[in-house]
Amino acid sequence: MNAPAPAIELRNITKRFGAKVVANKDVCLTANRGEILSILGENGSGKTTLMNMIAGIYFPDEGQIFIDGEEVVIASPKDAFDYKIGMIHQHFKLVDVFSAAENVVLGLNEKEPYNLKTATERVREISEQYGFELDPTKKIYEMSVSEKQTVEIVKVLYRGADILILDEPTAVLTPQETQKLFAVLRRMRDAGKAIIIITHKLHEVLSLSDRVTVLRKGEYAGTVITAETNETQLTEMMVGEKVNLNIHRSEPKDLTPRLEVHHINCSNREGVKMLDDVSFVANAGEILGIAGIAGSGQRELLEAIAGLQRLDSGAVLYNNPQTGKMDNLTTKTPLQIRELGVRLSFVPEDRLGMGLVANMDIVDNMMLRSYRRGHSMFLERKKPKELAEHIIEELQVVTPGASTPVRRLSGGNVQKVLLGREIAASPTVLMAAYPVRGLDIGASHTVYRLLNEQKEKGVAVIFVGEDLDVLLELCDRIMVIGSGHITGTVDARSATKEEIGLLMTKTAAAEDGGESHG
Repeated sequence: MNAPAPAIELRNITKRFGAKVVANKDVCLTANRGEILSILGENGSGKTTLMNMIAGIYFPDEGQIFIDGEEVVIASPKDAFDYKIGMIHQHFKLVDVFSAAENVVLGLNEKEPYNLKTATERVREISEQYGFELDPTKKIYEMSVSEKQTVEIVKVLYRGADILILDEPTAVLTPQETQKLFAVLRRMRDAGKAIIIITHKLHEVLSLSDRVTVLRKGEYAGTVITAETNETQLTEMMVGEKVNLNIHRSEPKDLTPRLEVHHINCSNREGVKMLDDVSFVANAGEILGIAGIAGSGQRELLEAIAGLQRLDSGAVLYNNPQTGKMDNLTTKTPLQIRELGVRLSFVPEDRLGMGLVANMDIVDNMMLRSYRRGHSMFLERKKPKELAEHIIEELQVVTPGASTPVRRLSGGNVQKVLLGREIAASPTVLMAAYPVRGLDIGASHTVYRLLNEQKEKGVAVIFVGEDLDVLLELCDRIMVIGSGHITGTVDARSATKEEIGLLMTKTAAAEDGGESHG
C-alpha cells in the first residue's frame, strides 16, 4: 500500500494574542488526501485558532505550513483559496435574500461575465456528485440550518477547494441531518479530498474520522489512528493529568432543596433545541458545578432560571425560605425573580454587554439595582458608595477609586465588580457563570473563597466553569450538560477528570440511557 500523500502539514505552529495568551504552542499536524482528520480538544484548547491560521484569518507567529510538500505563506483568506483550502465556519456568512446559486458565486472574481444559468447548473452538478440535497434556486431565508450549511460547503467546492475544514459542523444539526452530512463527507474523502473536522463529540470522531489529532491547552497532545483507539484513551489525551489547585472546600451542612427544575425544554430562533428535557435540584448550602463544552446549553439554562429565556415547556420551582412555599419562577418576570433572591452573575465574553454600564462609574453601577425599587436616586447615593468601596477592598479591585468609569478597568476587575454586586444583594440562589475567566490565580482564589462563603451562609450556588480541575476541587456535585441534555451528575469529591470528560463528549444521540451516580 502506498503511503498517504500529505495535503497540508503544520510544523511547530505558535500563535500568541498579546503577551499573556498563547493560543497554540509548537503544534504539528498533517492532513492527508483521501482522509478525514478530526481535531479534538476541550474548550480553549486552540482548535479554532489553529484552523483559522490555515484559512488565512490569523497569521502564525512561528512555524511553517506546507502544502503538497512545499512551504507556503497564507496571509489572507484569498491566499488560502489559491491553495484550494476552504473553511466552513460555525456561523454562516450568507445573504438571506439571495438564492443558493447566487450566494455560491458571490464575490468570485471570474474572467468571463457572471452567468447565473451556468452557475445554477454547476451547483446542481456538485450537489449530485456528492449527494447533497440542494435546490440552487431556493432563497436562503427559506432554508433550514442544514440547507444553509450545505450552501457553505458547496460554495467552497465550487471554488475548487480540495482541503476542507469544518468547525463543529454538527452543532446545529439534528441526528438525521448529521448522518446525511457524514455520508457526503465520506464521499468527498473517497474522491481524494482532505477533510479536517473540529469537534468534541467522541462518538462522531470514532464513527467518521480516519485519524484524530488531540490538542490540550493549546499544545499538541498526539495523533492516533481512529480504528486503534477508544473513548477512554481519547478522553485521557484531551483532559490530561489532574492538577492540584488547593482550593478550600467546606463540607455541606443542612442541605435543603432550594431550586427544582422539572423537564424544561427550550429552542432558539432557528428551532434548534438548546435545552432538552432538563431536570435537576440545586440545594441550599452546596455548590453545584455545571460542566460542558461551550455552547451546550449552559447559558440558556441559567437564563431560563433567571426568567430571561422563554421555555417551550417545563417548570422552575423555587422553595421560598421566607414563606416556606414553592414559587413557580416560570410565571414571574426577571425582576420579580431577582427580588426573590435568585441572582445571576454571568461573565460573558463581552463583560460589559451584560449587567454593567461602561461609561458609568462603579458607584453608579451599584445603584442600577436601587433605581428600580422606586427610591429617589439622590437619597440612595451613600449606600451604593459604601458598597462600591467595600467591594473594591474585599475583592482587591485595581482602580483609582469608586468614581472611576467601569470601562477603564481591566476585564478581570470588571468581573469582580459584577460578582461583588450580586453577592452584596444577599442572594438565596447565586448563579455564577465563568466568574474566573481571564483572572490570575490570586484573583481566582478570591472568587472561590467568596463562593464558598456564600455556600456556608446557606446560599444555593450554581457554578458554571470550563476548567475541570477547578470544578472537581470547588464543587460538591457536578452536573454535566451535552447538547442541551444532562448526560450525568457526579459527586465532585470522588469523580475523575476522565469520567467528566466522557460525560461532556457524550450527547443525547449517543446515550446508552445510563445515568451515573448522583
